[in-house]
Amino acid sequence: MGSKRQPGNTSKTPPGVELRQLKSGRVSVRIQFYYQGIQCRETLKLEPNPTNVKFATRLRSEIINAIERGTFSYADYFPESKLARKFGHIPSKLTIGEMLNVFVDEVKASCEYSTYIGYKRICDHHLIPYFGMIDIQDLKPAIIRQWLKGLNVTVKTVSNLLIPLRAIIDQALNDEYIKTNPLNSIAITKLLNKESMKSDFKVDPFNRDEINAILEAAHHPQIKNLFQFAFFTGLRTSELLALEWRDIDFQHGIVSVSRAMVRKKIKGTKTEAGEREVMLLAPAMEALLAQKEHTYKEMKYVFHNPRTNQAWETDHQIRRTAWIHALKRAGVRYRNPYQTRHTFASMMLSAGENIMWVANQMGHVDTEMVMRTYGKWIPDNSLRLGYQPLNNWGAFLT
Repeated sequence: MGSKRQPGNTSKTPPGVELRQLKSGRVSVRIQFYYQGIQCRETLKLEPNPTNVKFATRLRSEIINAIERGTFSYADYFPESKLARKFGHIPSKLTIGEMLNVFVDEVKASCEYSTYIGYKRICDHHLIPYFGMIDIQDLKPAIIRQWLKGLNVTVKTVSNLLIPLRAIIDQALNDEYIKTNPLNSIAITKLLNKESMKSDFKVDPFNRDEINAILEAAHHPQIKNLFQFAFFTGLRTSELLALEWRDIDFQHGIVSVSRAMVRKKIKGTKTEAGEREVMLLAPAMEALLAQKEHTYKEMKYVFHNPRTNQAWETDHQIRRTAWIHALKRAGVRYRNPYQTRHTFASMMLSAGENIMWVANQMGHVDTEMVMRTYGKWIPDNSLRLGYQPLNNWGAFLT
């Protein structure tokens, strides 16, 4: 339609390749092949010279081979063709921004609120501003590499930032919008700044004198009780916020940890192993007994902000209104409140407590994390006093 076969040219071209005269009077190259039982003809709009005829012949052979292998996609070869729509091979025009918004909506419906907020922030502040207007099929490794080079963050942060992007790429692969994963050819560690990629995580526990100084500097009994309980249980700040009196078993001296308060929302513990029973050491029990005077009658949350007489809602509240001031009055070098958890672990291990017990107290599934994080606080007198082998290796070769 709109063109006709150039007379006398069929003998000059290989089978399946022909020259067509367009309405404009120009002659172009056209190939024909069968797909799903239908004869298909596609004009290549190439000048009718021997080189282009050879190209058309090779292209036709490639298409036929792809059809035989079952890998042929009409839109890959002829995206503007009406036949591409006929066969359902319509190229996606979805932008990455559109796909990320769908991803965030799905997370909101299926995940914890804190998880949703975390991914939404990543998409809104990092991914959508950079990738939002790019069509998913146009996302190439070079674009991602350029973005990574401009980041000044740790490897862990990059891994978190990539979670939503990986999710929509996987979806695009499943839906056959794209054929390859552009992340597969990227070596992340080679692109990041060598200094910024190092994690700023540091276990920096408080010693006994610092603990005592902080507790003495607490400006209110409820603040002291909170800090003392944190130092001697190793609970995460989010777990302290969600702790209720019904979780305390005074008779058996244990506290059941099953919830956390994150962004003012109650959720489950960070990990499955995080749901646990924690033994109440004497200082922790002492802090709870003292705290009963203040909040026990309400039979809800254990720890309250004495300024408002309401339960703490965020770790930021504790840090801003209590923690910073206590350390300043105590003359103790500042570390964040999470270091109370690290202090508990290092204090227990350096005193020789069983490593498996410490791991259970902290909500770790095994000792691997404890060994990796707190290994240097585990005493080893065998090294200091001179290690004595258990076996007589002198007799091994006799």
